[in-house]
This record gives sequence, structure tokens and C-alpha cells, in this order.
Amino acid sequence: MKTIKWGFIGCGEATEKKSGPAFSKIEGSCVTAVMSRDPEKAKSYAQRHGISRWYTDAQELVDDPEVNAVYIATPPSSHATFAIMAMHAGKPVYIEKPMAASYDDCTRINRISEQTGVPCFVAYYRRYLPYFQKVKELLRNGEIGNVINVQIRFAQPPRALDYNSTNLPWRVQPVIAGGGYFYDLAPHQLDLLQDMFGIILEAEGYTSNRGGLYEAEDTLSACFKFENGLPGSGSWCFVAHESAKEDRIEVIGDRGMLSFSVFTFDPIGLHTERGYEEFVIPNPQYVQLPLIRSVVEHLQHQGVCTCDNLSATPTNWVMDRILGKF
Repeated sequence: MKTIKWGFIGCGEATEKKSGPAFSKIEGSCVTAVMSRDPEKAKSYAQRHGISRWYTDAQELVDDPEVNAVYIATPPSSHATFAIMAMHAGKPVYIEKPMAASYDDCTRINRISEQTGVPCFVAYYRRYLPYFQKVKELLRNGEIGNVINVQIRFAQPPRALDYNSTNLPWRVQPVIAGGGYFYDLAPHQLDLLQDMFGIILEAEGYTSNRGGLYEAEDTLSACFKFENGLPGSGSWCFVAHESAKEDRIEVIGDRGMLSFSVFTFDPIGLHTERGYEEFVIPNPQYVQLPLIRSVVEHLQHQGVCTCDNLSATPTNWVMDRILGKF
């Protein structure tokens, strides 16, 4: 492909702020069509972003001869259906995270990608951001020595919509999201750690609903082990008091510790015998741009993007293990 002509299935908040504009800021890439079940939403998005075509049916967008790649930005429960639809049409896909609403759905996507030979990519864009590239550089340079333990700590208060029992956000409806906020936010943390330390081969978790705002889990603790034997743990609470807010990963080594955040981009902290050092690393305005550029270059045979379906699947496996799905 010389020019990647994207069709968007879904045009919600993520496409407005994180990803959508980036597709048109990369040489050899443009957005040709968008789709939403809500005609007014699809039409408005297309008009505001100068996109020539809009649809209310995903199959029509996939069948559009002017579309040669598909971005899936819908809730996770529909990811597998739309990805398989596009790959059967011979069109590469870029799927929002998590890859699907379950590990089983991930394996379905993988099977069709292998059978058709059509590539599939997943939007774990944090791997490519300068902030996390710096974290990997510090680890690679041995700043904290041999890594011996990894810990995730995350807590946030309920969101305003969580109190509306008659119209709850889709992110806390497991049939749509795969789980609660854990299934929406933890994928970024778990994917980053596996990108840094290898695949997680063992995982166990304890889940609870402490707030009673919705049926999905809102408080979790987990232990896991990477393929190199490195142990790790995590705790997540989505009904914490404002004063308990936390977004922190600590990587403990035999010569120091590295701390960083995943969502707030707090300064990276390096604790060694030299003392405490901080690194403030800015990210691009559209955070998905570096990964989308890599995807485009891959499709143009100018590079290789490793953020694909096979590398993304283990994250769903870990989450399903923690949630006790199998």
C-alpha cells in the first residue's frame, strides 16, 4: 500500500483526542470514512474532520473500495466481530485496547489473521511514547541493576456516572467491556510490563465489589510471574477516596528502584546510591501518533510494527486469569 486509507468503525472520545487526528498527520495516511450507528454522530464527526464518507453500517464501511485499512474504536465486545469482518475483506486492522473482551475472542482474531494473512495491530500506544521509552532505556542501561520485583499500585475515586444506576457507563458492564474499570485501565499497565520483562506465564487474583455502585469488580489484588522468573504484584481500587488516588509502578532492583506512572505521566523517579533523580519526559499532543506511524510504515513495507495481535493477546490472558474466568 502506498497510501493507507483508513475507515473508522466508531468515532467516540478516543478518536477525538488520542488517535483520530494522528492518522492524517502521517505521510501516506489519511482518513477516508467513518462509521457510527448514530447517523448524526457519524455525519457530525465526518464534517468536523473533513472526511468525505460516513456510514451507519460497519459492513458498508468495510466494503468501501476506497478504504484499505480499518481502525476499530468501539467497546471491546465488538472488537472480534469487526476485526474478523475486515480481515475477511483483506483489510488490515488496528484495534483499540484491550484487544477484545476476552482471551477467547483474542484467539479467534489470531486464527483469522493467520488464515487470511491479513495483519492486525492493537493500540497499546504507550510502548512507543517517549516517556516509557525513557523507562526502558534506564532499565536497559542497568541503572537499578538486576530487577528482582515489580509492583503496580492504582487507586481512583468513582466517576460521577458510576452513581447513575439506571444508566451506567459501558466500561463497568462486563458483557460490553469484558470486566469493570480493571479491564479498561489495567491492560496498559500489564502490556507495558510484558513489553519490558517478557510474557507473564502465571497469574492469580482476588476480586471484590466494595463500593456497591455496579456489579463488576471494583477492587482487586493479584500476583504474577514473568517467563524469566521475575515475580510481580498489583492492586487496583476504583472506589477509593480522593486522598488515596495513586498511579504508580515500582521496579525494584538490587542496586536501586525505578518508579513511574502510567496515566498521569508523573516524573520518572530513579532511586540509587547517587540519591534521587527525576526525569520529566513530554509526550506528543496526540499520544497514539508514534504507534500509528509505525503501523503505517509496516503496511507500506518501510518498517516492522511489533505491537500486533500476537503480542497483545497475553494481556487478555493475564486479566482473565486475575478475574477467575478460567
